[in-house]
Amino acid sequence: MTDNPGKQLATGLGRAFGGALIFSLPVLMTMEMWDLGFAMERWRLVSLLLASLPLLMFLSHYSGFESTWGWKEDARDVAIACGIGLIVAGLVLALFAVVDLDTGPSDLAGKIAIQMIPAALGALLGRSQFGKEGKESDKDETLVGELGIMAVGALFLCLNVAPTEEMVLIAYMMSPWHSLALVPVTLLVMHGFVYATEFTDDGGLPRGTPWWSAFIRYSVTGYVVSLLVAAFLLWTFGQFDGMDWVQALRISVVLGMPAAIGAAAARLIL
Repeated sequence: MTDNPGKQLATGLGRAFGGALIFSLPVLMTMEMWDLGFAMERWRLVSLLLASLPLLMFLSHYSGFESTWGWKEDARDVAIACGIGLIVAGLVLALFAVVDLDTGPSDLAGKIAIQMIPAALGALLGRSQFGKEGKESDKDETLVGELGIMAVGALFLCLNVAPTEEMVLIAYMMSPWHSLALVPVTLLVMHGFVYATEFTDDGGLPRGTPWWSAFIRYSVTGYVVSLLVAAFLLWTFGQFDGMDWVQALRISVVLGMPAAIGAAAARLIL
């Protein structure tokens, strides 16, 4: 027996709130994110918000918290997810005493806005994470679709650690040889995930596809996408400030590892 639309919507919203809380809780409890909400240049924050919207739109179409059939419905669901993200971020930060009645308007808006992004991402992932049904008919097997899936997966996994000081510390601790070794190791791990997720009965590649074809199409391309996502987040969070391009590249390679694993495992995550 099919649920009525009202019950389906309530279920979708419940999953969205659950996904928003689960995914955003680690960053809601991260001091670096609190500081960024206060000190981050507002034009960088706006850039991050604007860059997140296309990925949220794609995620809504691919695996949102309810079935959608066009861009207008996707835009509506993204707006709902952002609203849920704002509510979850505001309530949790208030419960943790990170914000209160004495918090200035600019500080309050910055701290909640930057936390809204992971919360909205989690809200849209609520369907695939908590629901028994998927949105298989919406999966886009084109190159653009695959790149979108990879970008969302990269963002999903590396957003929690991108603003932390450990990314810079690890990059400084590693020698140039460590950095060079991390690239092929990351590609190898990515390719393992590609075989686990793509060479299946319902995967994107038929059995018998040459390994080098999958390696170039998914692993190498996905790694480039992951590095771009990692570099953009690091730049947005001000991690590149005062660095030369060599240092910036090394920290991008460090963050690129979790980003690449997220991109390669996107079909499992999403």
